[in-house]
Amino acid sequence: MSHYIGIDLGTTNSAICTWDGQAIRLYKSPEQNDVTPSAIYIDKRGRYYGSRAYRMTAFQPDRTATKFKRLIGSSTPINLHGAGVTLTPDECSSEILKVLYGYLPEEIRSDETVGTVVTVPAAFDQLQRDATLKAADAAGIGKVALMQEPVAAVMTAMRINPSDGIFLVYDIGGGTFDVAIAQSISGSVSLLGHGGISMCGGADFDRLLLDNIAIPWLMDNFKLSENFRADKRYASLARVALWAGEHAKIELSNREDATIFFGDSEINRQDNDGNDIFIDIPLDRPTLDNLIRRRILDTVASVRETLEYAQISMQNIQRIVFIGGPTQYKPLRDFVCAELGMNRKTIDTSLNPMTAVAEGAAIFAESIDWSQESRCRKSSHGSLAGHQLDFSFEYESRTTQSKARIMVKCGGDVSAEYTFQIDSLDTGWSSGRIKLLYGANLTLTLPNAGENTFKVFVFDQNGAPVSLGAERIVITRTAVSVDGIPASHSLGVAVRESPLSSGFKLYHFVKKGEMLPKKGQEKFKTTESLRAGGEGAIYFNIYEGEIEDPYDDNRLVGCVAITGRDFDAAVIRPGEGLLFDYEVADSGRLSVSISAPLLGITFANKDYYSRGLGNDFLLIEDKVKSDSVVLYNRIQEIERKINCRDSILVEARNKLDEALELIETQQDEDAGRQAVDYVYESRKKIAEAKDKYRKPIRNGDLDGIRQYFENDVHVYASQLEITEFENMACAAENSINKNTREFEDQLDSMWRLCSRILWFNHDGFVVARFNYLRDRGMQSLDNSKFRQLVQSGEDALIRGAIDDLRKVVFDIWDIMPPYECTDDIAGKINIIRG
Repeated sequence: MSHYIGIDLGTTNSAICTWDGQAIRLYKSPEQNDVTPSAIYIDKRGRYYGSRAYRMTAFQPDRTATKFKRLIGSSTPINLHGAGVTLTPDECSSEILKVLYGYLPEEIRSDETVGTVVTVPAAFDQLQRDATLKAADAAGIGKVALMQEPVAAVMTAMRINPSDGIFLVYDIGGGTFDVAIAQSISGSVSLLGHGGISMCGGADFDRLLLDNIAIPWLMDNFKLSENFRADKRYASLARVALWAGEHAKIELSNREDATIFFGDSEINRQDNDGNDIFIDIPLDRPTLDNLIRRRILDTVASVRETLEYAQISMQNIQRIVFIGGPTQYKPLRDFVCAELGMNRKTIDTSLNPMTAVAEGAAIFAESIDWSQESRCRKSSHGSLAGHQLDFSFEYESRTTQSKARIMVKCGGDVSAEYTFQIDSLDTGWSSGRIKLLYGANLTLTLPNAGENTFKVFVFDQNGAPVSLGAERIVITRTAVSVDGIPASHSLGVAVRESPLSSGFKLYHFVKKGEMLPKKGQEKFKTTESLRAGGEGAIYFNIYEGEIEDPYDDNRLVGCVAITGRDFDAAVIRPGEGLLFDYEVADSGRLSVSISAPLLGITFANKDYYSRGLGNDFLLIEDKVKSDSVVLYNRIQEIERKINCRDSILVEARNKLDEALELIETQQDEDAGRQAVDYVYESRKKIAEAKDKYRKPIRNGDLDGIRQYFENDVHVYASQLEITEFENMACAAENSINKNTREFEDQLDSMWRLCSRILWFNHDGFVVARFNYLRDRGMQSLDNSKFRQLVQSGEDALIRGAIDDLRKVVFDIWDIMPPYECTDDIAGKINIIRG
């Protein structure tokens, strides 16, 4: 009997299950708990995992690693100073996966046919998905595929309660929130939409307790420095308070009140006046409810956004399935239902909220064709063909029903006197002989959950058996089947708008909501030549997200760079076609391949990002601050153009405020990761506002350039150039109401015309351009040559030789990247769609 494995690699707790086609088996921790804490503890005797490691978090936090899933895919170090060890988040995740896999019996672990599904949040980006897969590989797990957590929860919900209708899965764990909307019809599930928040879970509730309850109490009751968390003497105190707060929070799931407690003998620290420090803080449900209210409202907003995208009304939702540890807190469930306008009777509590994701992953693992490297799902259609004659039996090879149909297809060379017979090898049932006619069909009963095996016989006109290439067919009765899984993010390639354009946009090859898996091919052309063995590269910068303008406000997935070292001869010339083949798996994981048909070359298996270049969330403060300044300015500019203070922009500003507050007060890796997410959320809100107020913003943009032309450019323009500008302005005005980028293209042309007029007629503009490029010196492609050119330019300024200065500016511009990239792993944009 085959076994299929599902692993829920959680932020706080992890679990592992198997499915044999009939029953789920949960493999418990050595302490006989359903879940294993995702924790690692190191001392001189070795490494410890799970409950034992988690208990040591309070006593020796500098030897313990927890919540590293929130940092997976980044270069943030996990420093265990007390043990003198530094790990990566990927390494920590790999160790937990190895521990979980070790719970399985030897016969399962040594079976090379066994496949394992590891779950990831829907909100995970490509970097995080890839890091999870590599962590599983490093753990020594054999065949592995990824699956999105809300889909796994849907699988379990359907196995436990297969009733028809539309239901909603609300899954909030230790670190992430996921939502899924699914429709069940006769055991088959269609996923209508899913989404989530990458940094929202029990760990965030714990931080709220620490920052708003525990830290103020300690400051009020003991003599501590203002920022005592930065003081080495008290380095462990905040971790102790966090641990105590988490336990009090969990206790409130069963009681109305609890205590955040840790004794002075266990803390073993004195304050600045020599008093023993202890923690003894009363906590009740109303206090916790008030603290987490804002974060729960964020999850409700995510649910509504997903419903809106799927075009589903809450009135159509028949039940809500709650998954994850925090949902064991009844006031949270009640609050969510109230905010969504749902009756509490619609709550489905039939699932184990702690293990449902692992169970669903194991069920899903059975549907994967593990013989294929792509880890695609098994086909639901089977066919058994005649060995020599033109006939075949077509049948459902996978179904959730207790019956399946098989039908005959045959050509003209099969005699009408031929017959066939189908026997069940499981029950002994036989169909008896039936004429082998085109369209003849038979309904087969499937007595077994899992595989049902039948033998097919064909007889000629004399009753003699006809040889078949294969005689047995297997029909699997599955617990649940899921149709296409909608993409939770759009994926696109950054391209130039035209060969000579300075504008860029994102060309989406997968749109949010499109059904996965999906594979396809897109055609692009390079705007630059690339010689074999030469310098330079052709760049495919891949982004994830739905923001149209600016496109680089989306999350950068990575860059496929085709270099001169990747081929041995010939030249890829400007305008030559390049084929971009992509495949997006059920999990949302992307793989790409690029080829140059004219050269007969395929650049297969190219990494589309450089490992190790993800954010170090301990060193993110400067980036968050600089990005926030840019976004604050954007918000102010939009408000000026629309002449109001819209609630969407208020939310955008609030997200930036929260990001800055986090990095200024917390200064740890978890806060850094959260701050980066808040900045991204602000970008999305700004894009939403720009879309909502598209017309007034465009009017403001057009008024702005017209005023600029009138005040600063007009005096230097010829009559022909003035007429050209007026024609462009007229065309832009006519395109204001169009839901395309035509207006932005016209505006871009108008700015280029203004720059061209000033460049040839206004010396001050040339000087300003030189000063601008001089300040960008570290971004040049040749720093030595840049310094020489700057010196030449300064000499030209002293001499008042503007024509010489123009030539210097041209030369400097030639060694500057054509696109100022905001991320180290992206390349310049030198491809167009075509």
